[in-house]
Amino acid sequence: MSGHAGLVLVATPIGNMGDLSPRAAEELAAAGVIACEDTRRTGRLLSLAGIAGKELVVVNEHTEAEAAPRLVARIGAGERVVLVTDAGTPAVADPGERLVQAAADAGCTVSIVPGPSAPLAAVAVSGLTSGRFVYEGFLPRRGVARAVRLTELAASDRAVVLLEAPHRCARTAADLVESFGPSRRAVAVRELTKLHEEIWRGTLAGLARWADSGLKGELVLVIEGASPPAPPTDRDVAEALEAARAGDPESSVRDLTSAVAGALGVSRRRVYEVARKPAPRPETGGG
Repeated sequence: MSGHAGLVLVATPIGNMGDLSPRAAEELAAAGVIACEDTRRTGRLLSLAGIAGKELVVVNEHTEAEAAPRLVARIGAGERVVLVTDAGTPAVADPGERLVQAAADAGCTVSIVPGPSAPLAAVAVSGLTSGRFVYEGFLPRRGVARAVRLTELAASDRAVVLLEAPHRCARTAADLVESFGPSRRAVAVRELTKLHEEIWRGTLAGLARWADSGLKGELVLVIEGASPPAPPTDRDVAEALEAARAGDPESSVRDLTSAVAGALGVSRRRVYEVARKPAPRPETGGG
């Protein structure tokens, strides 16, 4: 309820001001102090909502560590602090996580007015997740960390949600083609809920061509998960059994069967049935 001491996260529009909910406006109006990413952006939001006279404290990537203890102290003294970012839900790929953790550690009440979120909006319109996705946010900029992360994500069977700045999208798309393959499906959304909203659909190869044309506005990329590997064939099972026997000739059939079943993810019965089949005779040339 508005008016009591605590920290309230308030989601703000990602483009269309009509998405500011009545509850969000109520919390902004009742705030003792508003922690925001940019005072100019938040000032415009408050003006459009008809809210005036609010104290604004900058909480961004450069100031959050220093500002968090002071804001927590104010909550402890009985104030209600509302946290917003420039657009969307605070503390998700935006400043706020340190403040939330500091408030929670101090025993303060932490609540949220949910609302707009660009990553979730992109997931909803993508049609690629099958109900399962991993939110990655921004990739490491360069080097080994970036390569390792791309390799891990490419192998995941869950859809991957990435954020990217427009000037880096072409490079990221090229890296995705190399790691995920050119035919993996993807959806890119930009300028969501704004006048020039665009939802692009295609393959990663097509995304790389599209990104080369030059883009404006931060993008959210949704990339479909990796297809599950094909189940092992009887030949695969037989070759695994042969390799296991060669590696440990003294093992019993039961032990070999268990080892191969575990390694290939198949039933012991199937491995045992393959093991009982006679080995195929080598082909001989005709004469």
